[in-house]
Amino acid sequence: MALAMKVISQVEAQRKILEEAVSTALELASGKSDGAEVAVSKTTGISVSTRYGEVENVEFNSDGALGITVYHQNRKGSASSTDLSPQAIARTVQAALDIARYTSPDPCAGVADKELLAFDAPDLDLFHPAEVSPDEAIELAARAEQAALQADKRITNTEGGSFNSHYGVKVFGNSHGMLQGYCSTRHSLSSCVIAEENGDMERDYAYTIGRAMSDLQTPEWVGADCARRTLSRLSPRKLSTMKAPVIFANEVATGLFGHLVGAIAGGSVYRKSTFLLDSLGKQILPDWLTIEEHPHLLKGLASTPFDSEGVRTERRDIIKDGILTQWLLTSYSARKLGLKSTGHAGGIHNWRIAGQGLSFEQMLKEMGTGLVVTELMGQGVSAITGDYSRGAAGFWVENGEIQYPVSEITIAGNLKDMWRNIVTVGNDIETRSNIQCGSVLLPEMKIAGQ
Repeated sequence: MALAMKVISQVEAQRKILEEAVSTALELASGKSDGAEVAVSKTTGISVSTRYGEVENVEFNSDGALGITVYHQNRKGSASSTDLSPQAIARTVQAALDIARYTSPDPCAGVADKELLAFDAPDLDLFHPAEVSPDEAIELAARAEQAALQADKRITNTEGGSFNSHYGVKVFGNSHGMLQGYCSTRHSLSSCVIAEENGDMERDYAYTIGRAMSDLQTPEWVGADCARRTLSRLSPRKLSTMKAPVIFANEVATGLFGHLVGAIAGGSVYRKSTFLLDSLGKQILPDWLTIEEHPHLLKGLASTPFDSEGVRTERRDIIKDGILTQWLLTSYSARKLGLKSTGHAGGIHNWRIAGQGLSFEQMLKEMGTGLVVTELMGQGVSAITGDYSRGAAGFWVENGEIQYPVSEITIAGNLKDMWRNIVTVGNDIETRSNIQCGSVLLPEMKIAGQ
C-alpha cells in the first residue's frame, strides 16, 4: 500500500508540472499565432525479462516529451522537446513559430473546433499503480517461463518470460482554453518457448495485459497457455491449393476488422485512396452485425476521455445493422470533407463487435471442414482495391474437429466480399486489443498451398 501511495503522490506532482509546462507553452504562443495546441506526456515504469529463470534484463525508464503545434495565417508549424525547462519550452515554441513561416497555407488547418472539446474529462478508472518491487517482477516473469518449460518434455528451449509495469500522465491544452489531463497504468506478463518433435521446431507465446495487476492472469496460466499454443503447432502439414471455409481465430479476427479502420479513415476518404469511398450509408457487413465504439469503457485498454486534438470522445455505432454510419475523422480530415471531427485523432477507442452466441467449438461444427487461421504474415492488403492476400498458419478441420496443424499457406480474397459474407462471429471475445471480437467464420476463401 505504501508503494502505491508513493506512486500516486509522484504522479500528482508530475501532472502539476506538466500542466504548468502546457500553460507556459500556450502563453508563449499567444499573440504570435492564431491558435496553438500543446500535448505533453510522461511515462515511468519497469521492464523485466528472464531466461531459464535467470535475469536477462531489468530496465527502469522515465520518458517524457512535449509537442506544440501553432497555426498562423493558415500555416502550421510543429516542434517537440524532451526537455521541459522554461528555456527549452521557449525554444520549442519559437521553433514551431519559425517553421510556420515557411509552410504552405491551408484553410483546413487549425485548432479543433471549440464546441467539440472535452472541457470536462470523465474519470475512466485507468490508473492502478502496481505494488511490485524489482524482485517481485523478476519472480513473476520467471514463474510464467517456468510453467511453460515444465508443461511437456517436448518443450526444449525458451525465449524467456517478461513482465512490464508502467504508469503515465498525459496533459493537453489549446488556445481555446482547454487544459485537461489524465493518468493511466498498463501491466503485462508474457512467456515464449520453443517445442521440438521429430526434427520440427515450433515457437509460440502467451500474454496477459490489463490496467490493474488484479486484471492479469496468473503466471501459471500464462505459462500453461504458452505451452499449449506451442505444442499444438508441432508437425504441421501443407495443404493443396483449394477453396474452403475459413475461421479467423479471435486473436487474428481483430486484424480483419483492423483493415476497416484504415478504409474509413477521413484521410483515406478525402484523398480518395480507399475501396470504401462511396460506401457511407451503405451496407458493408451482414445486417445482423453492429460495431460499437466505447471510448469511456472503465479500465479499457483503448479508453480515453479525448482524442489527441482534445476533441471529446463519445460512444458511437460505427456500423449499424451492417451499414456504415460514419467516417473516422480528425479536425483536418473533417474540414476537408465539410464535416465535423468524430474524435478519432490518434486512432479508435474500444470497438466492440457483438457475436451471435456461438462458442468456438460450435463454430467448428458449423464449418464442418475447412481452415482455422491462428497466425497471419505479410502485408498483402490493398487499401485501393480491398484485395487481400496473406501468409497464414493454423489448423485443418474435418467433421467439426481439428485434425492437424498447417503452415506455409496463403489465403486470399477481397475484403468487401469477406466482410459482407461473414457467416457468424463467436462469443470467444478477444479483449486485449482496441478491437474486441470473437472468432469469425467466412464461407469461402482461396487457399494456396503446395
